[in-house]
Amino acid sequence: MTDPQPLTPLKELLTQASALIVKIGEHPDYRIVASEACPLNPNLADAHKAIVYLLWEVAPPSLEVEEIEVNHD
Repeated sequence: MTDPQPLTPLKELLTQASALIVKIGEHPDYRIVASEACPLNPNLADAHKAIVYLLWEVAPPSLEVEEIEVNHD
């Protein structure tokens, strides 16, 4: 029987999720959908905020926390 792969640290997963949400908000296809459909930007911003809050619980911010902006165009 093979050993299971080690779990990725939660902090790393949350950081990756946050970066992906930012990339989604910047993607041209997302911008088209957001401008033509229902107001998706608040939902994307809420998702990013939830990830940031979880990340703060896992690794409380220090004075050197990098801030990530979500574009709301």
